[in-house]
Amino acid sequence: MSCGDWYLNFLFYKWYYHPSLCPFPHFHCRRAHTVTVLFILTCALVYVTLLEETPQDTAYNTKRGIVASILVFLCFGVTQAKDGPFTRPHPAYWRFWLCVTVVYELFLIFILFQTVHDGRQFMKYIDPKLGVPLPERDYGGNCLIYDPGNTTDPFHNIWDKMDGFVPAHFLGWYIKTLMIRDWWMCMIISVMFEFLEYSLEHQLPNFSECWWDHWIMDVLVCNGLGIYCGMKTLAWLSMKPYQWQGLWNIPTYKGKIKRIAFQFTPYSWVKFEWKPASNLRRWLAVLGIIFMFLLAELNTFYLKFVLWMPPEHYLVLLRLVFFVNVGGVAMREIYDFMDDPKFHKKLGQQAWLVSAITVTEFLIVVKYDPHTIMLPIPSLIIQCWFLGILLILIWTVWRFFIRSLPSPPTSGGRCLDITLRYKETCRRKQEAPADWDRPLGNGSTAAPSGRSKLNGSSETLRQRKS
Repeated sequence: MSCGDWYLNFLFYKWYYHPSLCPFPHFHCRRAHTVTVLFILTCALVYVTLLEETPQDTAYNTKRGIVASILVFLCFGVTQAKDGPFTRPHPAYWRFWLCVTVVYELFLIFILFQTVHDGRQFMKYIDPKLGVPLPERDYGGNCLIYDPGNTTDPFHNIWDKMDGFVPAHFLGWYIKTLMIRDWWMCMIISVMFEFLEYSLEHQLPNFSECWWDHWIMDVLVCNGLGIYCGMKTLAWLSMKPYQWQGLWNIPTYKGKIKRIAFQFTPYSWVKFEWKPASNLRRWLAVLGIIFMFLLAELNTFYLKFVLWMPPEHYLVLLRLVFFVNVGGVAMREIYDFMDDPKFHKKLGQQAWLVSAITVTEFLIVVKYDPHTIMLPIPSLIIQCWFLGILLILIWTVWRFFIRSLPSPPTSGGRCLDITLRYKETCRRKQEAPADWDRPLGNGSTAAPSGRSKLNGSSETLRQRKS
């Protein structure tokens, strides 16, 4: 036995006690480590209480006490919380992010109940560099793609936009595509957010960009390429065979390494078919999903502005990492709740928390800087948005209330309704007389069913009375 095989065999015993990482379906690997975690947590608290000297620094002790309280809650949630729809790479991983979601929502509630000055100064406890106003920056400026006035580098405007946010845009939309799993919804959200930037550039300087930065750099290059790569990944995941084989049954060393790597891929695959035009409930749900996505995107920029956080600060990055891990679970729970309401009778826990977080972030923005939010919007923008909302309402009424009404048949007996359901109904009504005239065994004809029975011939009525 080689060293590599010996190590993989050793991992077998590790996986026996870590159920979701276990690639051996014939073993009962799912075991909760509640006692182990409780013992380790108790030992840590005993060490802090008896063996460690408490520093005489009130601020340091307050920070350490808050962090310790959060860690205890995370230990409880990782071992005791309810599992979500995802099991790979380990259910404890997704339980951990569920608890982080609760902690983040509680933190937002705490910030919401502070004054504007205290809330901004509280951020100094997290990072002493925070709590100071952001410097003014010009994001629009010169929008010439080719600047003849700059002889050394006429394309300097393009190179200035090539910063770290370009790969961040691409990676963000790649992950969002894996969450939503629909090309049309991703493109609608991408284009709609650019319209929001046009509409709100009078409030935030971040939204003031050149036209080619909006539509070429963002929509086509970064967002479009990320959506394309995401759809290709979804196609691969949908065609990939999900036949999990135990590690002991794989003969080659390369196959065992590949099996370990596939542990970080989904256990099975569910293709999202949103079908927004199928019924009114799904249509309103899809509109709500798009609205919450756009609101969460806007919160990213507005929170930085009202809490005085630079765009490159690590807290902004941590928030994006947080939404990457919880967004996929939330979208899966929303889809299950929409697609199978009889089995999933209530909204999932992660979806509920993500919705609450999005609303709480927006309320913080409204409270901390109402002047910026209430800046008058140009009349042309108001007219455009009013027209767009009106068109959506008209289409909704036409599609789900007017179009669904049955149309009366013409004199020739043909059905004028355009929906498939009523076409099928009318077709059955037209074919029914052929069955009515079919003679029965006693020499009589078959009576019509439904309403035709009540409006039949007088002979039929006489027979029925007798």
